[in-house]
Parts: sequence; structure tokens; C-alpha cells
Amino acid sequence: MGSETLSPRHETLDVRHGVMLYLENISVSFDGFKALNQLTLSIDVGELRCVIGPNGAGKTTMMDVITGKTRPDAGSAFFGQSIDLTQHSEVEIAQAGVGRKFQKPTIFEYHTVYENLELAMKADKRVFKTLFARLTGEQKNRIEQQLEQVRLQSHAHQLAGLLSHGQKQWLEIGMLLMQEPRLLLLDEPVAGMSDEETERTAELFLKLAGKHSLVVVEHDMAFVEMIARKVTVLHEGTVIAEGSMDDVQNNPRVIEVYLGR
Repeated sequence: MGSETLSPRHETLDVRHGVMLYLENISVSFDGFKALNQLTLSIDVGELRCVIGPNGAGKTTMMDVITGKTRPDAGSAFFGQSIDLTQHSEVEIAQAGVGRKFQKPTIFEYHTVYENLELAMKADKRVFKTLFARLTGEQKNRIEQQLEQVRLQSHAHQLAGLLSHGQKQWLEIGMLLMQEPRLLLLDEPVAGMSDEETERTAELFLKLAGKHSLVVVEHDMAFVEMIARKVTVLHEGTVIAEGSMDDVQNNPRVIEVYLGR
């Protein structure tokens, strides 16, 4: 696999072999502590993967490596066949099509829901210069489609800061989707949500799978059960189990280090 220069355009992404993300023997140490220990993981095109594990298992560090925030000490990380994630900046990786949602929603609270989606679409330009620039018909359609997808049509002209916690999470997911990522990394997306909001989020993720590849890091096992197709369990920076929800729930090692708590 040779590295290539990233372009914000998705056409450069080579997924002919059906693999969206490939991590091999990734190790990361912080002051002698091994956050990741020869971690190997592969995510297919259009796959929805749940990643679970106890605190300190390496889930956040894994996402930091994928997004270019942390450089691994050893191992390789590829987006598609040819984009070497270890050779590029966070901005370049985002432009190539990797979107990340952190646990706490980061939205523009003093702008409307509609304006938040507009800002996200134009995120690579000067924010204030473009905010009130005239939208094309195609751009308006994209915003309308996104409002519908994240079920915020009726809140389009409401200030984002007035949304419920769950709605703020959906808005941020909508903002990520405006940038047309091929791979979405979602960190505890239903933390703090009501049961109804959690169910709606599950529906949204199942709808997004196929069009996007999703990696969902979550502690809420009820939510994982709603969406899980394949589950990866991390412990002490490495994969200790992988398979269906039934497989991992009945795995003695997983019960011992995580589910039995």
C-alpha cells in the first residue's frame, strides 16, 4: 500500500476491495502506559460496527489515531486502500471523508438549526463571510434533506441552544453529514438521551449504514443491542472478542472483564 496525497474530494478514496478502514498492529504508549497494544481492526464499506469495552480499553485512543490526533508508535492505519492515515493531519483526514462526533455536542448555540447545517456545509471556507451568502437551490435541498433525516424540520428556525440534549446530538450528526463523510466515528452518541431519543437515534444509524460506514463507541448495551450487526470488544488496548452481540455476550473473557461488572 503506497501513501497518496489527500484531497477533499472523495473520488481519491479507493475502496475497490470493500474495506473502508484497516488498522494493523497499532500500538500507542503514553508515559509507559500502553493505550493501544497491537490493535488490529477492519471496517467494511457501509458497515455499522459497535465498539465496546471498559473504561481505559483504548476506544478513544483508537479514534484519535484514525482521525490523526494521535500518531501511533507502531502499526499501520489505512482509509481505503491507499490513504495512509499516519501521514496526514486532522484537517486532511476530515477532508478525505472521516467525520468524528465527540460525546459532548459542539454546535453553534446562538445560530438557528438551519444556519448550523449551512455553516457545516461551508466549514472549509471563512465562516462569517459565507454564513449569509446566497445559497444555491441544490444547497438548500441538501439542508432540507438533512433536516428531515435528523428529524429537525420543525426546529429549523429555532436557536440551536434551545434544543433538547438529544436534538443537539442529532443536529451535530446532521452537521457532520453535511460534509459527506464516508466514515463516521461516533463517541457515546446516546449518553444522556431519553429512551425515545435513544430509539430514534438507533433508527437513524440503521438508515445511515450502507451509505456510510459507522463506528459507534458506546457503553449503553440496550442501544448496542438495537443496532449491533458486528461488535468489537476492546480491553487493555487490544481486541479480545469480535462477532455478533450473542457471540460477545456469551464470551467468557468479555463477561470477566466487562459485562460481568
